[in-house]
Amino acid sequence: MAKINTRIPEFTAQAFHNGDFITVTDQDVLGKWAIFLFYPADFTFVCPTELEDMAKHYDELQKLGVEVYSVSTDTHFVHKAWHDTSESIGKINYPMIGDPTGKITRGFDVMIEEEALALRGTFLVNPDGIIKVAEIHDLGIGRSAKDMVRKVKAAQYVATHDGEVCPAAWEEGQATLTPSLDLVGKI
Repeated sequence: MAKINTRIPEFTAQAFHNGDFITVTDQDVLGKWAIFLFYPADFTFVCPTELEDMAKHYDELQKLGVEVYSVSTDTHFVHKAWHDTSESIGKINYPMIGDPTGKITRGFDVMIEEEALALRGTFLVNPDGIIKVAEIHDLGIGRSAKDMVRKVKAAQYVATHDGEVCPAAWEEGQATLTPSLDLVGKI
């Protein structure tokens, strides 16, 4: 089922964040932009490269008013252990949500039921809790945080510039389009 322009599911979960265990709910996400970064499991191979890549862009995302939440079906205790033992994961400053029941993972439709693991799902959520970008990868294909930053900027631009759209590979500062009868057949 397509998730674009739907509200994120209701949830309450425990997360590991900056050395502490915290509670995160769907209500905490409201009022700011958010990225949900689902991944299969802690102590794996592609996952730490993706989470570290996102950590490298976290300060830039924070300046854009975006919070990042990584989510796997591991517990928040396992997230802490991984954070404490992995050089890559030790660089993470964003909340690492534990979803051992799979409720959040199923709510975003990225659960691999027969394995109780998440696909590599990335969701950009606007301040109203509405999903604006949904991208799902197979387990062996890593994602790019740099491209996600570009998508954040495009989504924020479109949200604040009524009637304008961002063309393919749009970068901040480039021309946008204003769909109209005059553009039909001219692009």
